[in-house]
Amino acid sequence: MTDLFEKAVEEVKVLRTQPKYEEMKELYALYKQATNGDVNFDRPGVFNVTGRGKWDVWNLKKGMTKDEAKAAYVDLVEKLKAKYGM
Repeated sequence: MTDLFEKAVEEVKVLRTQPKYEEMKELYALYKQATNGDVNFDRPGVFNVTGRGKWDVWNLKKGMTKDEAKAAYVDLVEKLKAKYGM
């Protein structure tokens, strides 16, 4: 699974069109869960809007194993490749 995940990480960088914001958030959350596991630091402060948003979407993946997150990431990238092309 690791090889497929690493390939998907590279492929998402060369899509013809950048995915929509919601798709990018999902990619981020799955990537962080796949590489780091559950979020392991406190939620950023109220003035760090971007950091809070990233923390929130990553925290939604809490409890998902790294392998499950890698598989979900690969599946999402395949859908994005079909949608946006390479």
